[in-house]
Amino acid sequence: MASGSVTYSSWTSKQNKMFEKALAVYDKDTPDRWHNVARVVGGKTVDEVKRHYELLVEDIRLIEKGHMPYANWLPAPGSRGILIH
Repeated sequence: MASGSVTYSSWTSKQNKMFEKALAVYDKDTPDRWHNVARVVGGKTVDEVKRHYELLVEDIRLIEKGHMPYANWLPAPGSRGILIH
């Protein structure tokens, strides 16, 4: 991968659920948080789980500003696949 390029791997619904559960267990003050989250999710690197979190935070920010509808929102094929309730 070239320096500075960004790729995004797809996440299964099972990985997303494990990601959500891991975030609840390993909060921002947990040492080695992202290593722990990646271990729980399985099949993802530390960089991938950090990027997934950053995208989630951005989605929430957009929803809160009213720029992304959350009611009846379903992910498009190939999208991040995160459902916000």
